[in-house]
Amino acid sequence: MNEPYKPEGYTSVAPYLIVSGASDTMEFLKRVFDAVELRRFDNPDGTVMHAEVRVDDTVLMLADSAPNWPAIPAHVHIYVSDVDAVYERALAAGATSLQEPVQKEDADRRAGVRDPGGTTWWIATQVE
Repeated sequence: MNEPYKPEGYTSVAPYLIVSGASDTMEFLKRVFDAVELRRFDNPDGTVMHAEVRVDDTVLMLADSAPNWPAIPAHVHIYVSDVDAVYERALAAGATSLQEPVQKEDADRRAGVRDPGGTTWWIATQVE
């Protein structure tokens, strides 16, 4: 018997982002990466206690920072079908450019942005 040990459609590993402004981060993910909100639980004050979004085949979990859970800067690498288009959407959504799309020593064309909540997103498309 194979008992399910995780929700259907979830990967075994999911990044968990503790950010300032989780609602804004979720909107950024929707605008830039076509994220789909799966679950969201708000605190009485309106901050996000826990939320989950799906980006392509991956679930990202996130929450607003709290006194015992400070915001932690994170770097997340994500493959997309068109790095240039996603980079432009990220800038339009308020991200700061860290690296324009470029191919260096590997098979990926890669760009870097920091979203308004402080998470760094390394966006890549394999081109070779």
